[in-house]
Amino acid sequence: MNIHNSELLFSRAQQSIPGGVNSPVRAFKSVGGNPLFMKSAKGAYLFDEDGNSYIDYINSWGPMILGHAFEPVVNAIKEKVANSTSFGAPTRLEVEMAELIKSMAPNVDLIRMVSSGTEACMSAVRLARGYTGRNKIIKFEGCYHGHADCFLVKAGSGIATLNIQTVPGVTAGVANDTLTAPYNNLTAVEKLAAENKGQIAAIIIEPIVGNMGCILPQPGFLEGLRKLCDEEKIVFIFDEVMTGFRLAPGGAQEKLKINADLVTYGKVIGGGLPVGAFGGKKEIMQHIAPLGNVYQAGTLSGNPIAMIAGFTLLNELKNNPSIYSELEKKGATLEKGLREILEYKKIPHQINRMGSMMSLHFCDHEVVDFESASNADIALFNKLFHHLLENGIYLPPSGYESWFLSNALSSGDIEKTINAFKNFAF
Repeated sequence: MNIHNSELLFSRAQQSIPGGVNSPVRAFKSVGGNPLFMKSAKGAYLFDEDGNSYIDYINSWGPMILGHAFEPVVNAIKEKVANSTSFGAPTRLEVEMAELIKSMAPNVDLIRMVSSGTEACMSAVRLARGYTGRNKIIKFEGCYHGHADCFLVKAGSGIATLNIQTVPGVTAGVANDTLTAPYNNLTAVEKLAAENKGQIAAIIIEPIVGNMGCILPQPGFLEGLRKLCDEEKIVFIFDEVMTGFRLAPGGAQEKLKINADLVTYGKVIGGGLPVGAFGGKKEIMQHIAPLGNVYQAGTLSGNPIAMIAGFTLLNELKNNPSIYSELEKKGATLEKGLREILEYKKIPHQINRMGSMMSLHFCDHEVVDFESASNADIALFNKLFHHLLENGIYLPPSGYESWFLSNALSSGDIEKTINAFKNFAF
């Protein structure tokens, strides 16, 4: 594998960009080595600046559910861009996008488009505070909701990858208003609610976690949170930036049959362009300006190019629901193949998967929260990462990230991946 051009570009990038990357997890800090610079992508494959190709299990961290350069999306963007890249005024497409989302996602009466998942989660929490008149929120250790100040208290993903324990710039006041509990620990949440009775505005959670690996909720956990929120008049926020429209047309709410009060979206909703959204019950959403006094705004919110990309992709998913069963089959085939190899070689492991999200942890215990994910053998994962990279397979460069499968993966791609695992010297 020749990576000469990537090495040169990384050296050059470090002179102008902090760390040479525009998002920390891309820096390969966790796995070691230097990042590869990508030039193009098509279907299930990435192509770097040196002409190497890779089977892609990141898919831009989730959006490329139907593969890269999906032709209907590309064509729709080409057609729309001739009309202008931005208006700063309402468009018909924004209305159609909102109607499409409402037709797919449960419990969404009103929805506001924004430009990122971080913005969506930040705005949802502000709305919950404005609606309830309370200041405190509960989040979960290892869950990542973007880089707004309140979310960087015991966050997962990039924070864990870079081994950052506390984040300079996050004030003590913000930290004090952010209460944290272990994921899958309902008792801990109930204790926090009792100790801070009448003070908690929202509980925000990744219903399926993607930022400490793929972590699934244990039976009764989300149901218990829903009951607690009802009893204490707390706004229950599902961060579906990763799971929205990926696990099912209606996301995790549909898949898990749990109703949220507010939901945040990103990734798939933009078809690969920078888009986010937050929505939910009219009773709460009507407090957002200009209907109400909770202010939120964005010059590029509802950008026509981003809207047409997301609208085209969501339409494809809505009109072809068999995509989800196809993704489930591909995920199950990959999981089965890896599990058989690891069991044959007697390697302690835990594979967590739901649909097209999965992760592999080298350990002999269940991975149900951030602590159990942290006690896996990260060094072994890092060795595996580089072995697979050399064999043309691109995993997330961190043991704390979920893998994302696209429906562009062929049976041959999955077989090649399994064979590369088989040849790894554990």
